[in-house]
Amino acid sequence: MAAMRSGLLHVLAWLLATGAAVTLTWWAVHTVMTGTAYDPPRALPITAADTQGRGAPASITPTALPEPSRKAGEQRQDDGDEPSPTPSEPSKSAKPGPRPGTGAPTGSGSPADPGEVRSYDTEGGRVVFSLGEEYATLVSATPGSGWSMQVWKTETWIRVDFAAGADRVSVFCTWHDSAPRVDVQNF
Repeated sequence: MAAMRSGLLHVLAWLLATGAAVTLTWWAVHTVMTGTAYDPPRALPITAADTQGRGAPASITPTALPEPSRKAGEQRQDDGDEPSPTPSEPSKSAKPGPRPGTGAPTGSGSPADPGEVRSYDTEGGRVVFSLGEEYATLVSATPGSGWSMQVWKTETWIRVDFAAGADRVSVFCTWHDSAPRVDVQNF
């Protein structure tokens, strides 16, 4: 009986130690990951020239785009007997626009290109923006060791602040009256 009790005590001690180690590891990883801000990656469009150059079969045709929704009272112009033709080339308007809530203007009539990705390394950390012609999006922001970070986003600017003690670094990207510009300030 004593041997069984001793065995159970060892198993219980092992379970408690393993549980504590897993909990501590999860907490450490969680703490590190909350110190970074990442937007989900965006898929870039593949043009027909890219697929031809890579040896893709030329017989692949793009699918037709869904029709835009109609207002109440509008009727369809065709009689529906003939199928609508599929386009022979991908339309330029088929490019994906910026996602809502990423700092891109929402009232834009035409979708914008994905933009040029630029990185800004500062004393406090690293900030990566995708800079389009009329907007910018935050790709990632990672504070340096010992620095904390805060991010603000609006429809016309994005600000990333790094702080460590009395030191402050601010990376400010604005595009409200022109193409996006990035300003880095040390305080």
